[in-house]
Amino acid sequence: MTTGTRPDFAGMASTLRFQTQAFIDGRFVPALSGKTFATINPATGRELARVAECDGRDVDVAVAAAKAAFADGRWAALAPKERKRALLRLADLVEAHAIELALVESLDNGKPVDDALAADLPDAVDTLRWHAEAIDKLYDQVSPTAGDIVSLVVREPVGVVGAVIPWNFPLAILAMKVGPVLAGGNSIVVKPAEQTSLSALRFAELVKEAGIPDGVFNVVPGFGETAGQALGRHPDVECLSFTGSTEVGRYFLNYSAESNLKKVVLELGGKSPVIVMNDVADLQPVVEQIAIGILFSQGENCSAGSRLLVHADIKDRLLEALLAQFAEWTVGDPLAEGTRIGAVIEERHMDRILGYIQSGKDEGARIICGGERVRAESGGYFVQPTIFDDVTNAMVIAREEIFGPVLSVITFNTVEEAIAIANDTPYGLAASLYTNDLTTAHKVSRAIRAGTVSVNCFSEGDQAVPFGGFKQSGFGGREKSFSAHDQYTELKTIWIQLGA
Repeated sequence: MTTGTRPDFAGMASTLRFQTQAFIDGRFVPALSGKTFATINPATGRELARVAECDGRDVDVAVAAAKAAFADGRWAALAPKERKRALLRLADLVEAHAIELALVESLDNGKPVDDALAADLPDAVDTLRWHAEAIDKLYDQVSPTAGDIVSLVVREPVGVVGAVIPWNFPLAILAMKVGPVLAGGNSIVVKPAEQTSLSALRFAELVKEAGIPDGVFNVVPGFGETAGQALGRHPDVECLSFTGSTEVGRYFLNYSAESNLKKVVLELGGKSPVIVMNDVADLQPVVEQIAIGILFSQGENCSAGSRLLVHADIKDRLLEALLAQFAEWTVGDPLAEGTRIGAVIEERHMDRILGYIQSGKDEGARIICGGERVRAESGGYFVQPTIFDDVTNAMVIAREEIFGPVLSVITFNTVEEAIAIANDTPYGLAASLYTNDLTTAHKVSRAIRAGTVSVNCFSEGDQAVPFGGFKQSGFGGREKSFSAHDQYTELKTIWIQLGA
């Protein structure tokens, strides 16, 4: 998003000041308890700042502010073109502050700042603009009826939406929620992941600057067990949108059932297969895409291609090329130029990844690349890009979501076997297929049970296509595209009997 000389990110980091208070009803305020919690730089293991630790009482205040804003129509009743202008101003402000926001994201999350600047920030801006432009292009309907009846089907905002944001793409996924929620005329209360609250709070400052009315957008940082649960159970929250693990997603379904039966939209985990057929003519672009699919963002990506299913005929050639490709992915300081893999989010998660690596060894899989913690002297949480060979689909490393830079290689011999292995998982978020045969491309992409299947690339599509999963990878709706607007609005039928 920038041109010219690369910014001095290390120098900027030393002078950066963070917003750390909750944002409720247009003001930054401390938690009612006065408590704070530490947010840690994963690259150093050191504290960045202390953030307001909100709990149920703060959530009550934020939801009340959002409900009041919705009820008086300060946002919902605006003409669509006015909401559109405000969201476009917000997108412009995010773009104008892209370097600062990318740095905040890198410091708080551990990802390479160059990735945040090249991928996360453009995606956030594009998301906001796409949904802003959609505001005046979603039409209500008139249904066919008898001549003395007027039947309208209209779309209305659902009300107060709670959004619980993950730590892997904090700003991009925040925009993914905010775009359609605010475009539809709703109010929103955001609970960012406790590991990565800083970009959401800086975003709140830009929301205020964009002129979006007070109370429409609120941020309550805190822990899932307190602030997250309170949001999920709140009787005045009409829809709860969550991105994160399948395990935590189940809690929000229970919270809905035990409270007001609010809508619940879940974008959850994955164990995505990457299938490489033996008809592929050029393996170099394939291994480049495989590496991106599992190593980008340290593998902390729900749609990461973590299971490599390769035809036996080309396995040796593919792995030789893949090892050379993995060697180009440098693990290093997230602020340094040339770093391809930064730090994983926290020490506990690093230990979890290393535990899975040990499990793979114990079950008989063979490490052919990586498998260790590195840069321990930095105090940060860095894991080598890792490849396991001789994996079976019954092994833990092939069945559970590791959420790190760990690739499991599984061999197959027929198209039917590849499809069976790909679908033998409780997840169904994404998949990739590499083939030079058009018939195989159509057959396999239709047979795989996943929300997104990319052919001859690793991709989640763009803003115009839905994103979400089958099976335990999703529930209740889709992110992105016009489909995202369905979950944050209600359909109302208005049936009018005309006089004689």
